[in-house]
Amino acid sequence: MGTFTFNLPDIGEGIAEAEIVAWHVKVGDRIEEDDKIADVMTDKATVEMESPVSGVVLSVGGEEGDMLAIGSPLVVIEIEGEVEAGPGGGAAPEGRPTAAFGSTGSAGAGAAQEASVPAPQPEPEPVKTPTPAQAEPVEAQPLPAPQTLESHTKVLASPAVRARAADLGIDLAEVKPAEDGRIRHADLDAFLAYNTAGGFRAAGAKGQDQTIKVMGLRRRIAENMAASKRNIPHFSYVEECDVTALEEMRAQLNSARGNRPKLTMLPLLITAICRTLPDFPMLNARYDDEAGLVQRYGSVHLGMATQTAGGLMVPVIRDAQDKNLWQLAAEIVRLADAARAGTAKSDELSGSTLTITSLGALGGVATTPVINRPEVAIIGPNRIVERPMFVSDGMGGERIEKRKLMNISISCDHRVVDGWDAASYIQAIKRLIEVPVLLLAD
Repeated sequence: MGTFTFNLPDIGEGIAEAEIVAWHVKVGDRIEEDDKIADVMTDKATVEMESPVSGVVLSVGGEEGDMLAIGSPLVVIEIEGEVEAGPGGGAAPEGRPTAAFGSTGSAGAGAAQEASVPAPQPEPEPVKTPTPAQAEPVEAQPLPAPQTLESHTKVLASPAVRARAADLGIDLAEVKPAEDGRIRHADLDAFLAYNTAGGFRAAGAKGQDQTIKVMGLRRRIAENMAASKRNIPHFSYVEECDVTALEEMRAQLNSARGNRPKLTMLPLLITAICRTLPDFPMLNARYDDEAGLVQRYGSVHLGMATQTAGGLMVPVIRDAQDKNLWQLAAEIVRLADAARAGTAKSDELSGSTLTITSLGALGGVATTPVINRPEVAIIGPNRIVERPMFVSDGMGGERIEKRKLMNISISCDHRVVDGWDAASYIQAIKRLIEVPVLLLAD
């Protein structure tokens, strides 16, 4: 028998450490080659670690939420026989990075490799079992009285609860316990509240207190949002837009879409964003705090805030300015599905120059989105609502019509973008979406 130390491999250029976000094994588990060991997260992606050998897990390198340096032991596995030494003194199965492995079973292991393997622990001394002659006498305890049928029919409650119920005149058989079948003081309180309220239940059930470790994607979100609000002086601007004509055009396009993906509002808004950005280059930019430099971009790599089961992710639509409505619709669906399934690639989750964030039907009247640092602006369309409005009747007068209205929010980095620029940009977008034929004009 030997032991095999699987070190955390180099999983990306410039990555010095990774966070353990999920274990698929525990100490004592039998695993086979290529079985999943753990999921680790870097600044760019979540990566699954697989076992290069078969054996029994002897130890793991940390708990979920811990940060682990590249090259540190991830798991130690007990294996049968010995592992052949690969280059550098570590076990190197074919097709796997040699830097990721080490083995105490390797005959040619170098001193550095041996140092990385925990020293064997001395065998614990066997516990001596006293013989009948050595065993200390145990005082005989009286056997519990056999339970009667009556005791089986009684509800479970402590003497204090029973005494309180008797004082209050409560029949415990009428009280429904909240957990494990035992009536507690809280159950008596709920029973009293229910009856005092004339049979109406309380407003809501009491929840359980919880302590949740902030880790994985949620920790990344917390760190990024805190850094953004701490370092960027935000300001927001909101404008109301009439999207009645835009919604009519969208319905007409969808009725003739054939096998193409259904158009939502997002592809139309993205088209408007891309068409107006050349006149406002200060918005399609990133700000390097340390160097004091603003990098403006000619291409629009649009981040798309996407809600997933683990939290908010921002996949990127590359060169959005070169795509038509249908291409944008297909890319939105593809990237959103990949983010929610956890299959989005690292380069699909980084490099955005401007971000759009939408809560759809939950968008509210107005939002003040947080900038996706180091970008300098983020745009947030809000919920579409119907309201009566005064519109021109074409003869110099006005009439009241039901119109579809939507607010568009923008948050900007005031170090780079002035309020006039932000307002002018949203007004330019408004002109396009209120006269949507311009979106399709060359």
